[in-house]
Amino acid sequence: MKTAFRLFSFRGISIRIDLSWLIIFLLVVWSLAAFYYPSQEGFAAWSWGLRIAVAIVTALIFFISVLLHELAHSLVAQSRSITVTSITLFIFGGAAAIAEEPKRAGDEFLIAIVGPIASLIIGGIFWAIYFFFGNSWAPLAAVSYWIGLVNILLAGFNLLPGFPLDGGRVLRSIIWAATKNLVKSTRIATYMGRLVGYAMIAYGIFLIFGGLWFNGIWLIFIGWFLENAATQSFRQLTLRIMLKGYKVSELAKKECPVVAPHLTVKELVEEKILPSGLRCFPVLEGGKLVGIVTLKEVKSLNKDAWADKRVSDIMVPNKDVQAVGPNDELGLALQKMVRANINQLPVMEGEEFGGMISRDRVLGFLGILMELGK
Repeated sequence: MKTAFRLFSFRGISIRIDLSWLIIFLLVVWSLAAFYYPSQEGFAAWSWGLRIAVAIVTALIFFISVLLHELAHSLVAQSRSITVTSITLFIFGGAAAIAEEPKRAGDEFLIAIVGPIASLIIGGIFWAIYFFFGNSWAPLAAVSYWIGLVNILLAGFNLLPGFPLDGGRVLRSIIWAATKNLVKSTRIATYMGRLVGYAMIAYGIFLIFGGLWFNGIWLIFIGWFLENAATQSFRQLTLRIMLKGYKVSELAKKECPVVAPHLTVKELVEEKILPSGLRCFPVLEGGKLVGIVTLKEVKSLNKDAWADKRVSDIMVPNKDVQAVGPNDELGLALQKMVRANINQLPVMEGEEFGGMISRDRVLGFLGILMELGK
């Protein structure tokens, strides 16, 4: 159901790592060990294994600083009574799952600007270490200088005036304050985001023709991601506005098939999945939701084991299941499903199971709203 794994929770925010994060982590470790450290004074006599170990520590410090950047956004959002459900580290850095748009332009400005400020502070601290203590030990100088530089570059990149980068959100907040129109300000900031993305792609192509294949391809990849993220962010905002005022309880399917945890996978397939054509089932025990089982979990299991394995063996446990409340807005439910790449969410009122809300039902409702011109 997901490619991100929960590490821990901080102030109600689930800290998660996506599998794609491993790609950039390994690239950072490899570039440090193979190129950066060998070029620095004091590392020439170090073995390859020792350089790898130091590179791993350096990369972990860097990603902790990325996490602190996202936590800065999240904590300011919480201080403005905005729910933050999770922070996910992935191939392009980190992303905080903020449940709703800020209600005021000033809140948007503060939430956006605090991330780059945090990165600048972290970069400044490590550069201070470099300038004051670097002479005492060459490896300390190399590590602190790299961490400081990368954090300052991270702040600079995030301040580019293209939505959904922090700089684009700052730009949106300024236009929002001037026009009092969130949609218009988001549209302008989105256009800027797409422009920044296209500029990165163009420069990446230029680098490729100049022989810098890796740098060029990576820049094209980032530019494509930014252009796509800008478009998707504006689309999601438009949908959220259309769905504003409509609650999950209005579309939740309360009388939905449920399964017991002791049911075998073979019984699940023959008695539930095939007759109903459904792909997702809540697992209840004593009236309480204990997990979710989907077709994906069934397919991951060898057919020979269907008769022996039970639903409880393959289900996604309750602690890892995303849910919505009956009074949550439909836009929030749709956003959660899109972000997690799932088609259904359980509706929970406290600890009581209240049915399921599906992406198809929400999108069908949106289609009706569009036809009615609402």
